[in-house]
Amino acid sequence: MTLLPPELAAGADGPRLWAVVGATGTGKSDIALDLSEALAARGEPAEVVNADAMQLYRGMDIGTAKLPVEERRGIPHHLLDVLDVTDDAAVAAYQSEARHAIDGILERGRHAILVGGSGLYVSSTVFDFRFPPRDEALRADLERRLETDGAGALYDELRRRDPATSERIDPRNGRRIVRALEVLGQGDAGHGAALPDEPRLWRDATTFIGLRMERATLVERLDRRVERMWAGGMLDETAALRERGLERGRTASRAIGYAQALAQLKGEKSEAEAIAETQALTRRYARRQVGWFRRYAGVRWIDA
Repeated sequence: MTLLPPELAAGADGPRLWAVVGATGTGKSDIALDLSEALAARGEPAEVVNADAMQLYRGMDIGTAKLPVEERRGIPHHLLDVLDVTDDAAVAAYQSEARHAIDGILERGRHAILVGGSGLYVSSTVFDFRFPPRDEALRADLERRLETDGAGALYDELRRRDPATSERIDPRNGRRIVRALEVLGQGDAGHGAALPDEPRLWRDATTFIGLRMERATLVERLDRRVERMWAGGMLDETAALRERGLERGRTASRAIGYAQALAQLKGEKSEAEAIAETQALTRRYARRQVGWFRRYAGVRWIDA
């Protein structure tokens, strides 16, 4: 199997941006490395840029399936391990950092390979995607309401005020709900931090490679991966991150797997319950990813 599309496989057409996308567990990291080596084999080196929101965090390794340095085949990687668990991951900040990294790679005459399954992070980078301004006072008020009333109450409000946006947001994702209501409060209905209906590329020289897998196969693979996470030290990793302030991090502490491991550490869940909930949430997340990336036009889909 060649990873290079036929129209690009013969001869160089200059450095370009590649985006390797797909659901969690489909092998995107390995395919990105294979693609990098395929490009290098024709004399065109490449570097990888991470687009997985949770892999931005230092120490969140087992639960994010982050490639260890020794398994990166000597290929430079960017935007891994750049945040502390007490930091908030914000897609607008990520967009700026990712594009800065990509610009630098392309200016060095190398291909840039963006790889990850965080749909909004990928979209904000590869498409002409602008974010509405922030209203700190309104946001602080919504954050207080999130703490006191819960995500469900705010989601109900969002559904009443902007049904279309509510359909694109997980009812449990408090941060996304708060942001959508903040945008609505500034009079920008329908944005919802989502991919535009007809997105334009940030860079014309962009190629998408997507990984797909039969649903039953993916579910089995994801369930086994979660079991390996716990067997491989997920609880110990979470305990160490807890010492570094994981519970104070609004983003990191809610990550799938880590939230459940924290609940187990606090005695709120048994190990079996923590694993089962992580498996269920991971399957749900994978479904959303499939739906998100299916909307991309011009993707070269590969059976993972």
